Amino acid sequence: MRVVVMGCGRVGAALADALARIGHDVAVIDRDSSAFQRLPADFPGERVLGMGFDRDVLLRAGIESAGAFAAVSSGDNSNIISARVARENFGVERVVARIYDAKRAAVYERLGIPTIATVPWTTDRLLNALTRDAETTKWRDPTGSVSVAEVVLHEDWVGRRLTDLESATGARVAFLIRFGEGMLPEIKTVLQASDQVYIAALADHLTRAMGVAALPPSPDLDSEGGR
Repeated sequence: MRVVVMGCGRVGAALADALARIGHDVAVIDRDSSAFQRLPADFPGERVLGMGFDRDVLLRAGIESAGAFAAVSSGDNSNIISARVARENFGVERVVARIYDAKRAAVYERLGIPTIATVPWTTDRLLNALTRDAETTKWRDPTGSVSVAEVVLHEDWVGRRLTDLESATGARVAFLIRFGEGMLPEIKTVLQASDQVYIAALADHLTRAMGVAALPPSPDLDSEGGR
C-alpha cells in the first residue's frame, strides 16, 4: 500500500520507517529538509520537501495512489488541514491526524477524521489505524511505557533460536503459543512454523521491532553466533 506521512519529527520518522519495514511504499513530507535526517540511512521511501497541505506537494508524494495518509507534524492546524485535503480532495480511504488539543480533536472526529492524541504509544496506534483491522497491542502497563504484542514472523525465522529474534528486534519474547498451549521461552528454544510469538518492548520501539520480525533474519546474525 502507498502511504503518505506528513511530518518527519520523531513520531513521523518512526512511523515511516515501521511502515517501510513491513513492506509498504512510503513517502514522507516535511518543510524542513534537515528533518529527513531522522530517517534511517537505509530508508527506502521518498522524501518530499514542502508543506503537507499543498496540492502540488501532495501530488509529488503520490497522494493520488495512496491508500493511507498520516498527518503527524507539530501543528494541529497543519495536520487537520492536510488530513481533510487528503480525505476530501483525493479520496484517501484511511486518514489519521495527530492532534495535541483534545477538545479540538473531538470536533474533528465528528468531521469523520480519526484523531490520535499525543501519548507514549502514538506510533503504535497510528500504525494500527493505517494498516490493521485488529488491535496491534495486546497489553500495556499502566504508564503506557511497555507493550506486549503478537508479531508476524517472516518464514525464514523458523529454525532460529528465540534469542536471535530478541537480538535482532531489541525486544524480549514474553511467551509463545505452540500447538494451542502457552509456554515460556528458554535460552535454547527454537522457533517452529506454527508458533504464535508475543514480544514485550518499550512502547515507542514496538512498531520497529514488529517490522524487523516481519523481515528475513539479517546475515549478521550468523556471524554473531546464530544458528
